[in-house]
Amino acid sequence: MKKAAMLLSLALLGQSSAATLTVWSHFTGAGEISWLRAQADTYAKASGNTVNIVSVPLDQIPDKLIQAAPKGQGPDVIVTLPQDRLGQLAAAGVIEPMDKYVLSRTDLDKTALSAMTYKGKLFGLPMFAESVALLYNKALVPTPPTTWDAFLATAQKNTGNGKFGFLVDLSNAYANYGFFGAYGSYIFKNTAGTLNVGDVGIANAGAVKAVSLMNDLRYKYKLVPEGITADVAKSAFVDGKLAMIVTGPWDIGDIKKAGINFGIANLPTPPGAADKWSPFVGVQGVILNAFSKNKVAAAQFAKSLVTNTAQVSFNQAGGRIPVSLAARTKLKADPVVSGFSRAISAGTPMPNVPQMGAVWGPWGNAVTQSVQKASPDYTSILSSALKEINGNIK
Repeated sequence: MKKAAMLLSLALLGQSSAATLTVWSHFTGAGEISWLRAQADTYAKASGNTVNIVSVPLDQIPDKLIQAAPKGQGPDVIVTLPQDRLGQLAAAGVIEPMDKYVLSRTDLDKTALSAMTYKGKLFGLPMFAESVALLYNKALVPTPPTTWDAFLATAQKNTGNGKFGFLVDLSNAYANYGFFGAYGSYIFKNTAGTLNVGDVGIANAGAVKAVSLMNDLRYKYKLVPEGITADVAKSAFVDGKLAMIVTGPWDIGDIKKAGINFGIANLPTPPGAADKWSPFVGVQGVILNAFSKNKVAAAQFAKSLVTNTAQVSFNQAGGRIPVSLAARTKLKADPVVSGFSRAISAGTPMPNVPQMGAVWGPWGNAVTQSVQKASPDYTSILSSALKEINGNIK
């Protein structure tokens, strides 16, 4: 009885001091903005708190937060922020670790949780994710290939006479990271959830195998001609002239508009790889201001946005791929959700440390050089990139 009375008193105390939460959001789509307002209204009615939503462009949020938070200004909650800015903000001390507010994580995709974890601490609640996957035109490929040999045979069968079996921008390091991961290459060594920026793996034996395979797709198997960009590949797919493409959710709208009957699958394991194809995964999550005076209320609101019910309605509002496992189950009839969810779960989170900024340029240039002519000196190309990256980091 005493315990119940104490809990009731605490509840009444919380109700007597209603909080006013400021939420920064970069959402621009009418559906997602309306969804966030509806979620805020529901939370406000249930909690007695007030939620004010402020629109802030995504590229301005990190700098504005760093400047405003220590002054006691800015938001209580940000909806949402990509994980690649997480390390910078955590190092600046302006975002709040959320471990103590999150009692259970079993419903959230492990890849997404890893993406929002920095130096062993959870700094954001993942809300949605994206990655590339293999999209196939069912009129040309009724069922997706499940082995590399079958993939090559399918691609070659559909190549010729103005049509293509498989296309991807081979110079795009992000889009092709799945090959690197499969062969044991990595950006920063991940040890128990902590990235070691002193151990960069873009020039190891696995990386050489990855770029060699990509080179073969162009020069040995004659599948991906020179000059193929992401836009060129998408254009061929929506025109019905391409059997298989690697792309992400951002192209689904145009593909549906074109009336292409498509499926989504993971690329098969590359030949001789120890692991499966594992694409880069980008995650956006809800984060808290470390200087907020309303952290408990802010955390309650944040958690309300990532429930499976909320994520289902969020998907329906804007098509984002949820990270709630229960939400994915409810949406399993949606081939876009189920297809990309499989890729995301098999994927590797893009590094969320500030040092990633030193990687993209040299690594991207090395990948480009590796597919510009047949069988270049991959080791020399990648080693030069590694030297430049390490020099930039130090």
